[in-house]
Amino acid sequence: MRATVNQKLTEMGERERLKELLRAKLTECGWKDQMKAHCKEVIKEKGLEHVTVEDLVVEITPKGRALVPDSVKKELLQRIRAFLAQHAT
Repeated sequence: MRATVNQKLTEMGERERLKELLRAKLTECGWKDQMKAHCKEVIKEKGLEHVTVEDLVVEITPKGRALVPDSVKKELLQRIRAFLAQHAT
């Protein structure tokens, strides 16, 4: 089911529109700045020479997900549901 929804969103260009909306909302609410600060903390704590991009992603992903405001999650979900209702086959 998830693959079908993903395919439909991609084919109709809605996936890109949702990604742009998400980027804008996350910037608006300060999420991007919080994550940037968290990245700097992790790098400072571990030392630049000892952190790979992969390490950084593993370290910051849980916090990044937790910091996404519920209002943003709800809005995206509503938009996906509306899209699917409109394009149901």
